[in-house]
Amino acid sequence: MQKSKPQLSDAQGRVLLKLARAALNEKFGITAASDPPGDLPTDVNDPALQACSGIFVTLKIGACLRGCIGSLVGGEPLFQGVRTYAKHAAFSDPRFKPLTQAELQKVRIEVSVLTPPRALSFDGADDLLAKLRPGVDGVTLRKDYCSATFLPQVWEQLPQPEDFLCQLCLKAGLAPDAWRTGQLGVETYQVQHFEE
Repeated sequence: MQKSKPQLSDAQGRVLLKLARAALNEKFGITAASDPPGDLPTDVNDPALQACSGIFVTLKIGACLRGCIGSLVGGEPLFQGVRTYAKHAAFSDPRFKPLTQAELQKVRIEVSVLTPPRALSFDGADDLLAKLRPGVDGVTLRKDYCSATFLPQVWEQLPQPEDFLCQLCLKAGLAPDAWRTGQLGVETYQVQHFEE
């Protein structure tokens, strides 16, 4: 049985986006009129934002990825995690140089709140392809000490399951066809995402 998506309201999603934006502004010593007053808005007392859940923060400039960092499992409340991962996406994603102040106003933030990952059992490559749900499932591959994940949004760039899995293997540092030939652990999850 598949887990349902996390159910946050649009208003709760806007609070998460506001917190992520404020964390980036803070890093540059900027206080914007839209930033929460003081350290945190009173909205963070909302029980849904106090819950621990996997979360990723993605930064884009135009259609190009500018950073993406998160955690598959929640180690801290959402309202704190979104601030933490916004800063990590901007300044600690090893694929990119740290975000500059000149880029700050161009960058758009996306927050993805994850369901807990669930192991996907499958019998061979064809069965794995049949069980994946493009556009719905985020996928994590694991083999020995190698692992990588793609959020469900990545299906927009890689709509063919074979291509999706090949690129995910490469991201994990594996051969692109490892999903066909190797014994991999596969987990799936779903997300609810909010964008500026």
